[in-house]
Amino acid sequence: MSRLLIFGPGYSGRRIAALAEARGWDIDFVDRPRFDDMESVRASIRQATHILSTVPPLGAHDPVLTLYGEAIALAPAYWVGYLSSTGVYGDARGGWCDESTPLDGQRSARVRADRAWAALREEVRIFRLPGIYGSGRSVIDKLKDGTAHRIDAPGHIFSRIHVDDLARGVVASFAGPSGVYHLADDHPAPQSDVIAYGAALLGIEAPLPEPLESAPLTPMARSFYAASRRIANGKARRILGWRPRYRSYREGLMTCL
Repeated sequence: MSRLLIFGPGYSGRRIAALAEARGWDIDFVDRPRFDDMESVRASIRQATHILSTVPPLGAHDPVLTLYGEAIALAPAYWVGYLSSTGVYGDARGGWCDESTPLDGQRSARVRADRAWAALREEVRIFRLPGIYGSGRSVIDKLKDGTAHRIDAPGHIFSRIHVDDLARGVVASFAGPSGVYHLADDHPAPQSDVIAYGAALLGIEAPLPEPLESAPLTPMARSFYAASRRIANGKARRILGWRPRYRSYREGLMTCL
């Protein structure tokens, strides 16, 4: 039986697990409470046919690689994957990025983790992901609870991926070759357009645009507007036979209602 071991069973990890489990796979999780039980985790690594990490860097280091990198490198698993971020490209000024786009050293922790996983062993799959959304985690939810901010940021654009399309792409790669893949929708768009569309679906007035400088954003949310890029998904289409079911935020947000 195929056995998938997932480090970090969060929002994306559990969607991937559910899809694999529906196909008859055995699923094993390493969550935060279990993470330091090295004997148990190393036993799971030895038993897994597929190993996936969804855990982002913690400070300057990748915690999974720090504690279990050597065990994963030597494991008998024939598939290893890592969920990275398209933030490794930095600001493309609205231009398109594909898997050959140079990485931006300013995102040092993410870049180091991305490169370290790619170098861990020969058959690693790196999934560089844009903004992830889906049921329970979209602008629909932010509009409902009053936390959506429509920022006036002319020229800012970015890509997204519905969590179910992300899961389908990762599972499709189980039968595909190693390498770097983008899982992104087909239609990058400004965040203000997404919020306006979400408000229209809910039948409410969209929030008024706010200047970036004075908007009450968290540091992480503010840093989001420091980079503008479009993410190309052609490689995953060609090699994995994957297609986003939700080609734009419009189709995706409909499911979030």
